[in-house]
Amino acid sequence: MDVKRAKAIYDSKDTIAVTLEGDPVWIEHVDEANGMATVQVGSNPGNTQTVRVDRLEE
Repeated sequence: MDVKRAKAIYDSKDTIAVTLEGDPVWIEHVDEANGMATVQVGSNPGNTQTVRVDRLEE
């Protein structure tokens, strides 16, 4: 995924399925300047990771 698509998903009112290495994630923040995204893994709000957006798949 590229940064523009990650930002579009984050800004969307729709629920769009995104995965990180096969695990479902929610995008919580997109750092467009650095190509990074903070994601919540699964349904646990405490389980967040900051990853390169190119590791995310739609």
